[in-house]
Amino acid sequence: MMTPEQSREAMEGWIRASQNFMQGFFAQMASQQNLAQSGGAPQFLNADGERMTQLQREHAELHARLWVSMLARKAGEDAEPIVPPPAGDRRFKGPEWAVSPVHDYMRQAYLINARFLTEVADSLPIPDHLLRERVRFMTRQYVDALAPSNFAASNPEVVQRAVETNGESLTKGLLNLIGDVEKGSISMTDESAFEVGRNLAISPGSVIFENEIMQLIQYAPATDKVYKRPLLMVPPCINKYYILDLQPENSYVRYIVEQGFTVFMVSWRNAKAAQAQLGWEDYIEDGIFKALDVVRAVTRVEKPNVLGFCIGGTMLASALAILRARGEDPVESVTLLTTLLDFSETGDIACFVDEAMVAAREATIGKGGLMGGRELSQVFSCLRPNDLVWNYVVDNYLKGNKPPAFDLLYWNADSTNLPGPFAAFYLRNMYLENNLRVPGKLRLLGESIDLGRIECPAFFVASREDHIVPWRTSFLGRRLLGGETRFVLGASGHIAGVVNHPGKNKRSYWSNDVSPATSDEWLDGATEHKGSWWPSWIEWLGARSGDLLAAREKLGSREYKPGEDAPGHYVKEGI
Repeated sequence: MMTPEQSREAMEGWIRASQNFMQGFFAQMASQQNLAQSGGAPQFLNADGERMTQLQREHAELHARLWVSMLARKAGEDAEPIVPPPAGDRRFKGPEWAVSPVHDYMRQAYLINARFLTEVADSLPIPDHLLRERVRFMTRQYVDALAPSNFAASNPEVVQRAVETNGESLTKGLLNLIGDVEKGSISMTDESAFEVGRNLAISPGSVIFENEIMQLIQYAPATDKVYKRPLLMVPPCINKYYILDLQPENSYVRYIVEQGFTVFMVSWRNAKAAQAQLGWEDYIEDGIFKALDVVRAVTRVEKPNVLGFCIGGTMLASALAILRARGEDPVESVTLLTTLLDFSETGDIACFVDEAMVAAREATIGKGGLMGGRELSQVFSCLRPNDLVWNYVVDNYLKGNKPPAFDLLYWNADSTNLPGPFAAFYLRNMYLENNLRVPGKLRLLGESIDLGRIECPAFFVASREDHIVPWRTSFLGRRLLGGETRFVLGASGHIAGVVNHPGKNKRSYWSNDVSPATSDEWLDGATEHKGSWWPSWIEWLGARSGDLLAAREKLGSREYKPGEDAPGHYVKEGI
């Protein structure tokens, strides 16, 4: 066993080495982000010296305590963890991490260093907001990538599994890796367990209209009587619509139909070379406008209810603003699920979007081309690397497991392309310049856009842990519309906060009928309700859907005859 003097000298050497490494890491990041002063060291490395000294002192003290704890454990004494994993961190949950003193030391030393790096990044006095967020984002990526759980030699669960299987787990893991390399993406679920049209997107219905950009599905009634006013759903074109119609037990579409509503769904086409010239206005005119026309013609109702999800909601709001500018009163109500209308704070996605990036997209695909679906999927995965990247690297490649069947992750991997002009417009006018929120800043289809002209009732749904559409930014959108609004906050993330069937009695949601100025004030006064927000929304929608009438036996109309059965063939097209 080391003497106290030797332990202290070893710890001091460790601290000096780690601090030098971390300082070099931040200097390199600063140089990459053009934060360094010309001809000298980055200015912020010398700024706020008192705070940096405090962080280094705390970092050294934690490592010293860990060292003493490990020595005590070697002597046979019990030792509580110096730095336990954060709540919800599954990387070190296996008992092997605690049994082995070496691996216990590795995980705790990693957590200490990770905390130090994160706190340093948070404390750097970088004046530019976007650059500050990029440093924080890159620090998290770096910290997550270097976790000892991500490497076979330093993960005791992997080692134990290899011993128990005589190395077969490593062989299977290598085969899994080869298969994913050939496929071009990480396997997150057992893809053989699902098929669109067989056990996903199987709510009964028919395609009643089709053009180059979308198919329109009308779903068959599930009740003897239905509300007079129909519902048109506009899903995101970045993903496929069947996130709203997964398996019957968690299908949002099926649930709505079972409550007595006539539902229509836009199924966007997965863009190919023939659609590479399409832009934002094409999706509005040939997508949303045409879908509204068909719904009106089939149901003979001039003002349907409409719903938009994510970017589908952004497009829907743009479309309604155009129609209002033309003097029309197009819909009875609008529901916006995890939708941004104000893009002032977009979370980590903003780290990928700047003038240089957008200008490059405009130069390459802005006049024609495709933004590949796999590229979009990789960006979204990087926003939650431990859950959507490293978790599968460890389980699939190091432990040799096959991922279990999970319908939501099957949908997540079913990527779609975007036309280049559409993507370039979206990036510049929404994420980069935030033009949609400014009355008169955008002109679409010859009309000046003002969201304040949308005066129909609006129901906003956001998700508290959403990493794609931050809920506080979604909350800002309700102030841009001109009518009465209701805002509901679901638990969980971008998808699970929305797709939460009441029958499962999972999670919760918050509501507040008062409309305070800020999201924090809203949350402080909000009431938590156990279970799904769907029944509350159904009550709200039903009050705006007219009388109950006998359900029609036939779908479509004389002009818009039923064609192929739902889900149609557009949703089955790959990239």
